[in-house]
Amino acid sequence: MTSSDRRLTGTVAVVTGAARGIGAATARLFVENGADVVLVDRRVELGDALAGQLTDSGPGRATFIEADVSDESGWNAIMAALDGFGGGVDVLVNCAGIIRVAPIEDLDLDMFRKVIDTNLIGSFLGIKAVVPSMKVRGGGSIINFSSPQGIEGREGFSAYASSKFAIRGLTRCAAIELGEFGIRVNDVVPGPTRTAMTERQGWTEEDYGAAYDGYPLARMGDPSEVAAMCLFLASSESSFCTGSDFVVDGGVLAGKPKSR
Repeated sequence: MTSSDRRLTGTVAVVTGAARGIGAATARLFVENGADVVLVDRRVELGDALAGQLTDSGPGRATFIEADVSDESGWNAIMAALDGFGGGVDVLVNCAGIIRVAPIEDLDLDMFRKVIDTNLIGSFLGIKAVVPSMKVRGGGSIINFSSPQGIEGREGFSAYASSKFAIRGLTRCAAIELGEFGIRVNDVVPGPTRTAMTERQGWTEEDYGAAYDGYPLARMGDPSEVAAMCLFLASSESSFCTGSDFVVDGGVLAGKPKSR
């Protein structure tokens, strides 16, 4: 990769949920493209190790901070961690999220609130935290994460779907409010992606393939494929994009799967 290929040179980014999966792939791609990245997660050992690997491989730098994105004090700590990169931020990727699957009758309030707090409140607090810095810097890019379950319902996913539908609304409202400051706000809609979160105990490669056989691309995605969309939204290549869903789902939302 040459310096001209480094689309995020001079950029400072915060990526939540960065210790593994899509968040880790996004942080890696950002560093490869010249960004300095603050990795945020609750998994300290994985986060520290990844930050070290990314800094060693460059050209950007990385640092890790353990923080709870659903708590304002966590975001105060995250913003303080930016001091090591000059104190400002250009890109926020609200990737942290959890899934809890249960029928509504079996879903207790604490579980429902935990999903909403992590997925939705965490994104809301992240936006509030970075906006002052982005205004000073003359703009920025905020990337939220929705889901196919933020566009259509699914049995057992009432908490998760509620959070992901709401993130799409939050994205649009933030885009309207912040556009005049050069701050773009979009959301990524990743389809089934092979990460630790989507692992199924006892499943073989054949099982994973069969689960999506009827959909257009007939496979699960790789985290790097979703990270590539985040890179596009973080870079100047998406300079006229805001308030929109960017779907990376292998065709899952195109319609009902065809019969085999």
